[in-house]
Amino acid sequence: DFSKLEPYIRALLERPVATRAELEKWIIDRSELAASVGESKANLYISMTCDTEDVKARDAYLSFVEHVAPKLTPLFFELDKRLAELAARIGLDGEQGGRYAVLVRGAKADVELYRDENVPLETQLAILGQKYEEICGAMTVEFDGSEKTLPQMARYQEVTDRSTREAAWRAVSDRRLKNAAEISSVYDQMVALRTKVGRNAGFTDFVGYAYKSKHRFDYGPAECEAFHKACEQVVVPLVHSLERERASLLKVDELRPWDLSVDVKGRGPLKPFVNGQDLMTRTKACFDRLDPRLGKMIGQLGDGSECRGARGGACLDLDTRKGKAPGGYQYMRDRSRKPFIFMNAAGLQRDVETMVHEAGHAFHSMLCNDEPLVEYRSAPIEFCEVASMSMELLTMPHWDGTFYSNKEEFQRACRQNIKHSVMLLPWIAQIDAFQHWVYGNPGHTAAQRNDFWVSLDQRLGSSSSWRGLEAVRANLWQRQLHLFGMPFYYI
Repeated sequence: DFSKLEPYIRALLERPVATRAELEKWIIDRSELAASVGESKANLYISMTCDTEDVKARDAYLSFVEHVAPKLTPLFFELDKRLAELAARIGLDGEQGGRYAVLVRGAKADVELYRDENVPLETQLAILGQKYEEICGAMTVEFDGSEKTLPQMARYQEVTDRSTREAAWRAVSDRRLKNAAEISSVYDQMVALRTKVGRNAGFTDFVGYAYKSKHRFDYGPAECEAFHKACEQVVVPLVHSLERERASLLKVDELRPWDLSVDVKGRGPLKPFVNGQDLMTRTKACFDRLDPRLGKMIGQLGDGSECRGARGGACLDLDTRKGKAPGGYQYMRDRSRKPFIFMNAAGLQRDVETMVHEAGHAFHSMLCNDEPLVEYRSAPIEFCEVASMSMELLTMPHWDGTFYSNKEEFQRACRQNIKHSVMLLPWIAQIDAFQHWVYGNPGHTAAQRNDFWVSLDQRLGSSSSWRGLEAVRANLWQRQLHLFGMPFYYI
C-alpha cells in the first residue's frame, strides 16, 4: 500500500543529517525500509510462482508491479541521490568511507542510471516476465496414462527403453513448440523495452546498462567473450569425447537428444527420494553429517510438506505440479530474514542437486542475518553461486546412506554430478553469448535470433544429431528462464 509507505520515505528524505553518526543511523533506517518493501514484493512473487493459475495471487503481484513499484522507484532514487550527497559531504565514500564505500559506490551508479522515462518500461517488463512464467506453468502433457508436468517427464529420459525415451522427449518438445511463437513474441517485446531502457540512460544498447546496473565494476564483455572461447576450446572437446564414448556404450550409430541422460550400462533411473517431504528429510540428514550447524539451519525451514507458496511464513515449496512456474530459486525475505526455497521436485537425482544448491543460497542468506545493511546481506551475483555449487559438491560424499543405500547407485549419482558440474559451463557460455548478440543487435528478427542460437549450439552444444528436430533446436533457448526475468545473470 503506497499510501502507508510514502510517509516513511518522505521522513527519510527530510530528516536533518549533519554528522557521521546521524548518517549511519539514516543508512540503517533506509535499509530497514528497503527490506520491508523487498519482503512484501518477495511474498507476492513467491505466491504467484507457486500457483500461476491462482488469479488472486497473480492480480496481487501485478497490482504491486503496476501501482506500487512505479511510485516507489522515483522515491528510492531520491534516497540514493541523498545518500550519495550526504556521503560526499560528511566523508563516507571512497577510501574514507570504510565499510560504507561499496554501498555508496553502488548508490552512485544507480543515480547515474536512473531516468524517469524508464519507470513505466520496467513495469511493462515485469508484466511480461509474469506472462512467461504463466505460459510455462501451464505446460503439461498426457503421457503414460496421465497428465504430467514437464519436470515429471524428465524421469523418462532415464528409462532404458529407447523408444519410450524418444516418445517422452518428443511429447515435451511438441508441447513447448505450441507456445514457441508466443514466447518468442514476449521476448521480442522484452528486447525492445530493454533497448529503450539502455538508450534512455545514455548507452548505445542494453548491454552497457545491464553491466552497470549489476554493479559490474571489475570486468566487461571482453572478459565474458574470453570465457566463451575457453569453454569452446577446452570443455566442448571433453563433452564431445564423453558423448562419443556414450554412443559406443549404448551401441547406437547416432546419438540423439533422448540418449543423453540414460545410464550407459542399462540400469534404470536413480530414485533418491519419493516426494518433497522425503527430499527434505534426507537433505537434513545429509547436512547433519556434513556439519551439524548446517543441518540445524536447513531444519528451520520446515519438513517439505508445505505447498502453495509463502502463506503463514512457510519457507518451502518443493514438489512439481500443474500451474507451478518453472525452475528453482531461493528468495530471501529481508525484513523477517527468512529464506524461501522453490523448486519442481519430481524424484530425480538432479532434484537432489537442486535442493542442496538452493540450500547453499539459503545458508548464505541466513549467515548474514546479523548484518544491519540489507545491501550487504546478499552477495554480488558473481559470488552468489559459490555457496550453491559448493554445496552440490561438498554434500556429495554424504549422499551415501542418506539418499542412497546402494553403493553402486551412490557412485552413479556422484559421477553424474561431477560430469554435470563441468558440462554445464558451455551452456552458461552459450546463454551469455546469446544475450550479448541479442542486445548488441536489437533490430534482429525472430528468425535471425533462432539462426544465431543454432550457430552457437554448433559451437558450444552437444554433438548429438538434431536431424528432423531443427525447429526444436532453434527454440531451445526459450527454456532458460534467466533470459526473461534476469538478463545477463547466468555468467
